[in-house]
Amino acid sequence: MRRRLQHHGTALLAGLTALTLSLALCSCTSGQGGAADALPSGPAALKLTSIDINPHDRGRLRQGGTLNLAIAQFSRQWSPIHTDGSESSTVMVSKPLLPTFFRSDAAGTQTPNPAFLQEAHAEFRDGRQVVTWTLNPKAHWSDGTPITWRDIEANWRALNGKDPAYKSSSSTGFELVSAVERGKDDYQAVMTFDRPFSEWQSMFNSAGNAPLLPASRIATPELFNTAYLDGFPVTAGPFRVEQLDRAAQTVTLVADPSWWGDKPLLDRIVFHAMLPDAMPAAFAKGQIDLVNVGPDVAGYQVVKNVKGAAVRRAGGPDFRQLTLNARTPALGDATVRQAVFQAINRDVVIRADLNGLDWPAVPLNNHLLVTNQNGYRDNSLGLARYDPAEAARKLDSAGWKLDGDVRRKDGRELELRMVVPAGVTPAQSEAANATKMLKDVGIKVTTVTAPANEFFDKYVNRNDFDIAAYSLIGTPFPASGNRANFVQSGGTNHVGAGSPVVDAALDRAAAAADAGTASEAINQADGELWKVAGVLPLYQRPQLYGARADLANIGAQGLSDIVWENVGFAK
Repeated sequence: MRRRLQHHGTALLAGLTALTLSLALCSCTSGQGGAADALPSGPAALKLTSIDINPHDRGRLRQGGTLNLAIAQFSRQWSPIHTDGSESSTVMVSKPLLPTFFRSDAAGTQTPNPAFLQEAHAEFRDGRQVVTWTLNPKAHWSDGTPITWRDIEANWRALNGKDPAYKSSSSTGFELVSAVERGKDDYQAVMTFDRPFSEWQSMFNSAGNAPLLPASRIATPELFNTAYLDGFPVTAGPFRVEQLDRAAQTVTLVADPSWWGDKPLLDRIVFHAMLPDAMPAAFAKGQIDLVNVGPDVAGYQVVKNVKGAAVRRAGGPDFRQLTLNARTPALGDATVRQAVFQAINRDVVIRADLNGLDWPAVPLNNHLLVTNQNGYRDNSLGLARYDPAEAARKLDSAGWKLDGDVRRKDGRELELRMVVPAGVTPAQSEAANATKMLKDVGIKVTTVTAPANEFFDKYVNRNDFDIAAYSLIGTPFPASGNRANFVQSGGTNHVGAGSPVVDAALDRAAAAADAGTASEAINQADGELWKVAGVLPLYQRPQLYGARADLANIGAQGLSDIVWENVGFAK
């Protein structure tokens, strides 16, 4: 449901999420599996819609063991539905700990997760959409409290956007709900919508980065905003928290003996926070068992040569991008932001990032769909084309006149601060290339390298940047997943600008009765987003993982989610 952040190419989630090697923001950009004729040409193209996780039946895996994973930051806010928790490391750690009502397969198809949800269905009553959620009565929180309709009600009240004191990352879907009521018993919730919401399965969905949180910890704004600071007071999943060690920068999870579902195969999962460019070496030394190396060319070369390791690759709904902050004086004018777009030669930037990765260097010309998705088209109206002469004309028309090597207006130089996370090679490369290209049109760029733990918390989330480089990580829900990043009031809209046309088009897409109508609305929204010129897409971000060869049921997930109780090592 939301898109999230990740460093490696740094990313924000809306619907997902880059998991380890990058800083990223999460969101939802992905959708149905793409048609073959929509794929880029070349040998890597056929792998873009795959899933690569070394699948094994549980019976073929050994019981026990510790899985060591890497994350790009040690978070402060551990609630993935809080605006400050909408980041890939936080989301990754929370997934084995919090309820997901659905499982997502490689095509993005959703099926109920029986550990939490017995059944869910949508119907129309008196012209309104009604979704009935029937919960598993065995499901309970780690404090022993049963999971009931009251938890669903509390999440709706926190996420519906009516009370801005709740600092939620997204209200998508929940703002359309008029009531949540008790059904036949405490384990059934009846949810009534004011307007149809076709992607209602994105609610309470791990693949959509939208887990359920306990009513006891989110019932008031103060609880919602503070209960998960520096820890997980209540969980419900196959694992529970054993220790958060800020000094060691590790989070240790252990199998929860009170878990009512399939027994986890692993004894422990340990997340190690480290700089992304240090992760491949840690993998080569055996310190971590799975590493996300896309798009890190040097890291990929290291991982490919590790004995007893395998490279796992898939194409997902994730992309590298540059975010322009419209709240700053220099970038408040959309014409100036459009000029920045046209002054950057994306082909050069993309080749520098991807050369040596065995991944097609294909520019992405859509904010909401990746190239191998159904419905993808280029709506960029020329703004994706490198055109420094047109960029200069736009800057002139906006009053920024060339004075020597730098443009000035009202006595001020046109100088931009580009903030990138430390330890992320692609971001450093993007900053270096963008600095040269923008200098050619009279824009001075100063690069600020932020510590990994501070990139989102102190810069992106606090709007303290002009340009920021990170990845947007998607989900299987193309309409609802993107909303928080791009609508004017979106909790993860770090551009600080938007358009009523975008908002209305994404609303139409979420309510569409068929894929064609949804696709048309999504592309209408995308065309308007190019005019807003807040997010410059670069390329579909490769899901490239190095994995211990005997590690099963995890890796390059594509549109699927991880079933944590089934992750283990081969016998």
